[in-house]
Amino acid sequence: MTWTSLTENALLVPLGLDCAGAIDFLRSKGVGFVLAQFVDIHGVPKAKAVPVSHLGDVLGDGAGFAGAGVWGLGMKPHHAEFMLVGDLSTLTLLPWMPGYARVMGTGTVKGAAHGFDTRNILAAQVARLAERGWTLNTGLEPEFILYCKGEDGSLTPIDGTDTLAKPAYDYKGIARGRTFLERLVVSLQAVGIDVYQIDHEDANGQYEINFHYADAMTTADQITLFKMAATEIAHELGAICSFMPKPKSESTGSGMHVHCSLADASGRNLFHDRADPGGLELSELAYHFLAGIMHHAPALTALMAPTVNSYKRLVVGRNLSGTTWAPVFIAYGDNNRTAMVRVPYGRLEIRTGDGAMNPYLATAALIAAGLDGIDRKLDPGPGHNCNFYELSLDEVAARGVSILPQSLKEAVDALEADTFFADALGTGFIAEFVSLKRMEWLDYHRHVSEWETSRYLSFY
Repeated sequence: MTWTSLTENALLVPLGLDCAGAIDFLRSKGVGFVLAQFVDIHGVPKAKAVPVSHLGDVLGDGAGFAGAGVWGLGMKPHHAEFMLVGDLSTLTLLPWMPGYARVMGTGTVKGAAHGFDTRNILAAQVARLAERGWTLNTGLEPEFILYCKGEDGSLTPIDGTDTLAKPAYDYKGIARGRTFLERLVVSLQAVGIDVYQIDHEDANGQYEINFHYADAMTTADQITLFKMAATEIAHELGAICSFMPKPKSESTGSGMHVHCSLADASGRNLFHDRADPGGLELSELAYHFLAGIMHHAPALTALMAPTVNSYKRLVVGRNLSGTTWAPVFIAYGDNNRTAMVRVPYGRLEIRTGDGAMNPYLATAALIAAGLDGIDRKLDPGPGHNCNFYELSLDEVAARGVSILPQSLKEAVDALEADTFFADALGTGFIAEFVSLKRMEWLDYHRHVSEWETSRYLSFY
């Protein structure tokens, strides 16, 4: 199989196959192994390789994992196996790994869905929507930076000529990154992911690839597949594809904006209303959903910007990289990219998230917060179409606008204080998340950085 031989949807698994039909299809495509796959609490893919002849085992009892060996499953070495029961509808070939496919599924312990598996957490929130006849459609916008690593450990853009001070939408950046970009896009299209645009972003070596929206679970599965493809194709080319939120202080960070809207059983967008007196063409339902997200924004930030490094991107005031597309102002506006929530045509764009977020967990939290806003008929207040970056913090406060947490510790404190997410997503799971993130924060503060030695070693 070559890249040029792949065509759009060439490797798409036919719908409605049973296990025997799936095995025949996989063998016809030269596939020998299926990855039984889930993600840990950080959203990092985990897998076992299973010979195609044993696909039925994965779809039946499941593939077994020692849960204590995985971040965030809340399991101990003496606990029962974590069993991943495959969902045949998620079977996908992996064009960048000839001979392999993957299947997602339900993480179980002793036959019951395990509440610490973040895909299960999202499934539970999706089910809440389904009870009302609704579907959350999401489109995630992944940004990433392509680096080469020098012998001294230094990171430079894979294209050494990508040095413009303001490189957004740079033609040369697209042209000279095309080997990676074409391989990635061809792989995604071959398995039915509809890529519709690619652009060079605001940092040197930074790109964004957009694909068509889908229901929340499908989008989360596709983002996981996308990151797998991007990192491995880059590795083959001798590069690093980084989704780190802020790799360099002098460069723009990488976000993962979430576009979302609710649809009814007929597919009608329930967030759209041309008669909106606010002029944003949003429905009353959309405003309540928005208000729930804003009400829980500080706690929500811990789940959408989940690393120490995330808060080098979510900053107030002076930023060494110049323009930041990571607004910290708990506000919304029409086409306002300086507010936490932008309102494009008939949908919401939540701009808090970054490339480190677990897409299942972040989306589940958004649904929970949005439904809380709907159920309590919360009001988001007026929109703001000012440039928040040009206002002082006193001027921002005078408009009744708060700011997001400015460190992982602040965000985790907010998550612990706002017991809503523990009630909605699972008390034990949120306690596990908080514990891991407090350990991360403590480890960060105990680490002696290069900045410290450079500043203090000979200073006194």
